Amino acid sequence: MKMWASTAIGGPDTLALYDAAPPVPAPGEVLVAIEACGINFPDSLIIEDRYQFKPARPFAPGGEIAGIVRDVGEGVTALSIGDRVIARTGWGGLAGFVAVPVSICAVMPPDMPFEEGAAFLFTYATAYHALVQRARIAQGERVLVLGGAGGTGVATIELAKAFGATVCAAVSSDEKADFARACGADETIVYPPGPLDSDAARALGTQFKAFGGSDGIDIVFDPVGGDYAEPALRAMAWKGRYLVVGFTAGIPRLPFNLPLLKGCEIVGVFNGGLNANEPAVAEANIRALIALYGEGKLRPRVSHIYAFADGPRAIEAIAARGALGKLVVRVGEPARD
Repeated sequence: MKMWASTAIGGPDTLALYDAAPPVPAPGEVLVAIEACGINFPDSLIIEDRYQFKPARPFAPGGEIAGIVRDVGEGVTALSIGDRVIARTGWGGLAGFVAVPVSICAVMPPDMPFEEGAAFLFTYATAYHALVQRARIAQGERVLVLGGAGGTGVATIELAKAFGATVCAAVSSDEKADFARACGADETIVYPPGPLDSDAARALGTQFKAFGGSDGIDIVFDPVGGDYAEPALRAMAWKGRYLVVGFTAGIPRLPFNLPLLKGCEIVGVFNGGLNANEPAVAEANIRALIALYGEGKLRPRVSHIYAFADGPRAIEAIAARGALGKLVVRVGEPARD
């Protein structure tokens, strides 16, 4: 099989097309012939050794896949050869095959295209865990989504609306604002490029407070961080929940007097930790998400599909933070020749 391999620390330009033997599934694993691979911001971090996990090289980036089971390891009864599955793998997706534990696979709905399947788990599972387990979202609450035009931001908009919330998407351009509204956001705010000086930060905080109204914002979903975090925290409601999801603009330094005065929570969101520590909850979340997909309430917004030969370009695009919705690489036969 062919794989886009990280053989040294660096950006997408360091990835090399590599020939490797397909893996053999261990007991409890299945071998999946990958049809499509979703690209997410951690894919740009993991090849630079800036992510929580540092797999041994050479490895293929690509943390979520959709494909067909081609072999099963000893003891596997939940899946069979020929099943169409999705899985959040962490890495290994930009390759012809991957061997993964059966416990992290889910059977795809019959009407789900592979491209949508590869764009489903990473964003929706993170957003669902954030809103349900960490924020305890309730109908009628006001939710601010930073990075509202990215894959995880769009998933959060869709889920928050499904739960009956009012949603404001904060984004970095008018084009992204239009996209976020098309995905269901009730309001949008266009923030300036960082870093923000004190005047710009105060102005942004005023916009956030206008969305929150007299009571403030109940939930902030923040995969961005940087200078955008403090203005959002200052706009929170009493007993609000600030969800720490990621740091595409850098890790912020927040004044801890703010959560004290507002009685609000600053809550970490790490869906990988949920999978490791509460697998039954994670599996229930996936079942709930697939049910919502079947009801037509969720639909992955795949804005661009790359050929396998252009896999590194997809990671370049996600690293530049210019993507609308999700980016997917069509893997299929070229990687299995």
